[in-house]
Amino acid sequence: MKSIAIITPYFGQWPELFDLYLESCRSNSRVNWIFISDCAAPNNAPDNTQFIHTSFDDYKNLVSEKLGINFNPSSAYKLCDLRPAFGHIHSDLIKDYDFWGYGDIDVIYGDIRHFYSDEILSKHTTLSTHWNKASGHLFLLKNTPAFHNAFRKIPNWKEIFEDPKHHGIDESKFSKVFLRHKKYPAWLRKIYGLTDPLQRHAYFAEQYSTILSPQAWFNGQWQHPEEWVWKDGKLHNSTDSREFMYLHFMNWKSSTWLDESRGEKAAWEGLKQLNHIPHGLENQGFIINRLGFHQLKKSNLSDNKTNQKAIS
Repeated sequence: MKSIAIITPYFGQWPELFDLYLESCRSNSRVNWIFISDCAAPNNAPDNTQFIHTSFDDYKNLVSEKLGINFNPSSAYKLCDLRPAFGHIHSDLIKDYDFWGYGDIDVIYGDIRHFYSDEILSKHTTLSTHWNKASGHLFLLKNTPAFHNAFRKIPNWKEIFEDPKHHGIDESKFSKVFLRHKKYPAWLRKIYGLTDPLQRHAYFAEQYSTILSPQAWFNGQWQHPEEWVWKDGKLHNSTDSREFMYLHFMNWKSSTWLDESRGEKAAWEGLKQLNHIPHGLENQGFIINRLGFHQLKKSNLSDNKTNQKAIS
């Protein structure tokens, strides 16, 4: 069975929704998460998570030593730029895994291995949940030296890493290492990819994880579902019968990346509380919508199944 480790350095304070995020990790027992943080490990953390405690200064020193650069940003947000190099920096932590990756924590996972089966992993070396770029909220790479060092293909990577400013290269410039002709039809991209071992077995398949983004939903409609249900490790919504790999609620959380057609203010901006689920009941399921996270009740679940049957 193919093994996966997702590397997540995080410094500051765990977000309000972290317990719910971890609950969705717990249900993905065939995936492991490695957190490197100055935050204390949560009580009752899932068995498939590992927490390594370190300070932000010590982590910056580790990065500087591993990459031979001067990495000294003032904000931990800069770590997003560093993601393509996580395989090299943390090769000792991932030595026993088949794949390594990086991702965000402002997500709720469904069943990841339902989408990334052993069959899929056996055929591919990089896996993105967007069709046209490396997805910063979840991107997997084969655990080999070639993919540990793929970041070195990014032009001026040293200068970018050393610049305290955030450049977003984990999605922009890193995408071009594996997907140089993203505007071409899939069959033509595949032909071009045969000439490059880093592109040859790339798997860029849209998973429709980020609602309110400036693209149509998988059914071709502009309207995106805005009520989601997580139950027993599966993620659905109120309008679609299919499962989803994860929900990325970036555009509910902040208007920074919200398309103008969706309004000027994100739904969660200004809300004093997002998590309305009693502590300890996260595993019983929950609803996610514009008002935050709410306990799943039998009536909610019945309504959702009825909606799904009507659609199918």
